[in-house]
Amino acid sequence: MFTGLIEEVGRVLKIELKGSSAKIIVAAGFPADEVKIGDSIAVNGACLTVVEKGSGAFTFDASPETIARTSFRNLKSGSPVNLERALRLSDRLAGHLVAGHVDCVAAISERREVSGNMLYVFRIPREFIKYVAEKGSVAIDGISLTVNAVALDTISVNIIPLTFARTTLAGKRVGDEVNIETDMLCKYIERLMKSRDDKEAGAGLSLELLAKNGFL
Repeated sequence: MFTGLIEEVGRVLKIELKGSSAKIIVAAGFPADEVKIGDSIAVNGACLTVVEKGSGAFTFDASPETIARTSFRNLKSGSPVNLERALRLSDRLAGHLVAGHVDCVAAISERREVSGNMLYVFRIPREFIKYVAEKGSVAIDGISLTVNAVALDTISVNIIPLTFARTTLAGKRVGDEVNIETDMLCKYIERLMKSRDDKEAGAGLSLELLAKNGFL
């Protein structure tokens, strides 16, 4: 679990594609003694497990699902990436709860300066736009951001100068892709509502269903 507050921007040293999966080596300034093999680190918002560590570098394995769901296919040696270590229970939750499970990839459709801030508009697949709410939270490349507005298939966010300077967003241009994780609460609510509708339609748990499946 993460908060969406980026600790540092690392840099990809090497990415090795292995069929539909990949091995990613990232240079980072985290003290090696504070990161263990098996620890989770969010890389551009995707929760990855440290499988090797060396002097100033950490190695991650990215599964086929991760490659398919994220913008990792665009990474190359030298690419900057947002990094955040997993949340500790004693930490302040200054962003929002981020699982590190990327839902989809969005493309930047607009970028412009507004009163010293940067306004970004992202085009999101329509099947995921329903999980985003105006003034709600969204993780973009792992950054916890507040949604300014939601349209048919786009969302807009305001980036303050501090966030702009401390994350990879400063280097993003129109057409670039980013990882999107929507608010997990929306997905749980949808699941609960569907379960309720199924029960009302007679598809819920019953003695007949239990007997049919060998439980009685």
